[in-house]
Amino acid sequence: MKIIIEPPKNAEEDVVIVRCASPDPQLISMLLSFQTAKTDLTGYIDDRIVRLNYQDVCYFEANENRVFAYCNSEVYEIKYKLYELEEMYTPLDFVRCSKSMIVNMEKIDFLSPLFSGKLEANLKNGEKIIISRQYVHNLKSKLGMQEGE
Repeated sequence: MKIIIEPPKNAEEDVVIVRCASPDPQLISMLLSFQTAKTDLTGYIDDRIVRLNYQDVCYFEANENRVFAYCNSEVYEIKYKLYELEEMYTPLDFVRCSKSMIVNMEKIDFLSPLFSGKLEANLKNGEKIIISRQYVHNLKSKLGMQEGE
C-alpha cells in the first residue's frame, strides 16, 4: 500500500481519497471513525474554559468521579466519562491502560517491563504511568507487537 500526503492548493479544503480494488469492512469502518472523530474538547481549569486539541493531551484519568485531561503543563477537568472518551479517541491512537486511565500513544517515549506483567510508559513530558496487566495486550496489539515481545 502506498500513502501520499499533499498540501491542498490555494483555498481547497482537505480531502482524503482512497483508491483500492475493493474496500473491506475494516477499511470502511476505519475511515468512518476518522471522519466522525471529535478532535476538540472543552477543558475547565480554575475559572477558565479552554478549548483543547486531542493532540495536546498526554492522558485522561478518572479520579473520584471526575475526569481530567493531563497535558504537558496543565491539568484540565473534562465533562465526559472515561468510557465516552475511550469511544471518541480510540481511532486517534488513544488506548486504555488501566481502569482509570487512557493514554495518547503519540506521547509515549518508551515502555519498560515491570514485575507481574505490567509495563511502565515513560511519556515525552517526563511523566511515568503504569499499563496494568489487564490492558498490556491492547497496547501491544495497537503497537503491532507480538505476544512475548
